[in-house]
Amino acid sequence: MTEIPSDSRRLTGKVAVITGGARGQGECEAKLFAQHGAIVYVTDVLADEGKKVAEAVGGHFIEHDVTDPRAWSSVEEQLRDQQGRCDILVNNAGIFRVVAMQDTDLELWQRMIDVNQTGVFLGMQTMAPLMTESESGSIINISSIAGLRGSRNAFAYSATKWAVRGMTKAAALELADAGVRVNSIHPGIIKTPMINEFDNVVSPEDLTRRIPLGHVAEPEEVAKLALFLASDDSAYCTGSEFVVDGGWVT
Repeated sequence: MTEIPSDSRRLTGKVAVITGGARGQGECEAKLFAQHGAIVYVTDVLADEGKKVAEAVGGHFIEHDVTDPRAWSSVEEQLRDQQGRCDILVNNAGIFRVVAMQDTDLELWQRMIDVNQTGVFLGMQTMAPLMTESESGSIINISSIAGLRGSRNAFAYSATKWAVRGMTKAAALELADAGVRVNSIHPGIIKTPMINEFDNVVSPEDLTRRIPLGHVAEPEEVAKLALFLASDDSAYCTGSEFVVDGGWVT
């Protein structure tokens, strides 16, 4: 990892939990947070990949299904026992499918809700007490531009990402008195494994033409925004949407 001078590190000593941290945006967030001095807990159902990321950043790995309340309780217990605190929660875990409303069966609908929506709810509900005990903390919920506008052929995904946006605002109001901030990030098209879902719908060239800045973003560009929201630089930001999409929804 790139060495960042100690006086330039923005998360020194902070304890961060990043769900879905085994690859993509979560992996980049884990690496960047660690570079800035955070104690990073990577959680994911992808155990082998997650362990490699945790090892690479000098952090910890927890095998974790975000849809399971008991798994969340285990994460909270380990944080409480090992660190006594949680300063940052990035609800990054999510799934994406390109499926129109008429083709969305109940099984897919429920799976989308379980991972993308209930997983975020359980994360906030379970980890907020650790933050309120410290009277500080930052919760970062990864939504999508699909949570800001209609998204053709991604009906269930859009529904869950709108829900994440709303839950973020409600939680921000509920936790403000305790000094805990809650914000959402709304990425556009990012170079992660999820982008492969578009293969049978639109060409890479057509995708790029739709982006005013003219290129698909790297996951590091989302991680840098997450770093800002995790750090004290964003101390007066809560209940807000932060968009990183190259101008798509402008």
